[in-house]
Amino acid sequence: MIEKIIFNVVAIALFTIIFLKLIRKNDTSYIIILAIELIGMIINFIELFIAKRLPIFWIIIMYLFSIVIPLLLIWMEKFKNINFSELFCLAMTTILEKLDKHDEAKNMIINYLNKNKNSYRINKLLANVYEKEENYEAAISAYRKVLDLNRKDIENYYNLAVVLNKNKENEEATSILQDILRQKPEEEKYTTLLCDIYFEQEKYKEAVSICMTALRYHPGSYDLYYNVGMAYTLLNDFQHAKEFYEKAAELNSLAYNAKLNLGQIALLCGDLDEAEKFFRESIKKDDLEAGSYYYLSQIALLKGDEDKAKNYMNIAVELEPKNYKYMQKDPVFMPIREKVVPPQEHIDEQVETISEKTKSEQIKEDRKIDKENKNSNKDKDEKRKQKLSMREKKVSEHLAKTCILVQNLDQKDLNKIRGIQEKQINEEEKQKE
Repeated sequence: MIEKIIFNVVAIALFTIIFLKLIRKNDTSYIIILAIELIGMIINFIELFIAKRLPIFWIIIMYLFSIVIPLLLIWMEKFKNINFSELFCLAMTTILEKLDKHDEAKNMIINYLNKNKNSYRINKLLANVYEKEENYEAAISAYRKVLDLNRKDIENYYNLAVVLNKNKENEEATSILQDILRQKPEEEKYTTLLCDIYFEQEKYKEAVSICMTALRYHPGSYDLYYNVGMAYTLLNDFQHAKEFYEKAAELNSLAYNAKLNLGQIALLCGDLDEAEKFFRESIKKDDLEAGSYYYLSQIALLKGDEDKAKNYMNIAVELEPKNYKYMQKDPVFMPIREKVVPPQEHIDEQVETISEKTKSEQIKEDRKIDKENKNSNKDKDEKRKQKLSMREKKVSEHLAKTCILVQNLDQKDLNKIRGIQEKQINEEEKQKE
């Protein structure tokens, strides 16, 4: 009997405290706790009514609902500075997002902030929502609010810099990242983001500088070595680029982008065997197959094997129809131009009919095929964009253009270039000593 009296007094007291919180804060989320408490009190009432001890399972539920949960809530709010309504909002929005009810989740966040505008966690959540919606102006404003509420968490500066970069406000993003890296140069993801911005602005020397600083703290980072390699490539410093690509490939043998670039650099330097080795390795990645076969065809021609060159180019064109046009423009491929099977769209362009009626029908059919091909190529391009960054594509295109220029040089020119490179390396080694 004493146990029941104590239980009822404590349960009613806790119920009253939670009810007063609901009234004082005008926060309906506390209704959930009140409902849970009420269920526990009803179980207790049933036990009293039937005058019989309930099974242990129901006793546990009764104490958990009526005593433990409300006490835990009061303790969290008082000593851990955790706001239940905020926690409830976070939980509900997470559930709604998982159920793909984005608008309902967003409305719940906004409604909460209308009553609690200084909630750090919910403001941060709203900023993230705007970023996912690609509403960058609103996301920037929301992240600024988050920073006003908490300037100690440097993660917020990173998030703001990311959105500023997406909104093409790179000056402010650069300033934020530089300030953070002056304090914490070991933060690799800040270095990576700043490196991205420098690449966008074509500031390749600055990209090399910050990556080299970061490598002091992360000597085993594939991404940093690969970024330095790409920066040196775009600076036309192929010897240094090769060194960093080789280190990146050594750190991650399954990262074939570095091997593709190494193949292109070896081709630039006239080392056909090394270039062929790297291109064969880069074929293992689907995204790089077309380009790798294109270069393998070029190497086969330079070695005098026209049959092998034709086979490689047929594969390159099948994987990427645009390679047919590139081949037609490149004088290196003159011996095999007539032997390579053109892609379907090229055949359609060449078809002519005698009858005007047939010609008109053919034109309609060609337009239909062209439209389908464009849509198909568009889908392929979108998939490639997801897999290859704009930076990697820019580097690859730069190397391809450089390869075309170098093909027009004679052997004396190539030897002269290698001599200059070797002289430069020797001078750098002497300076190090």
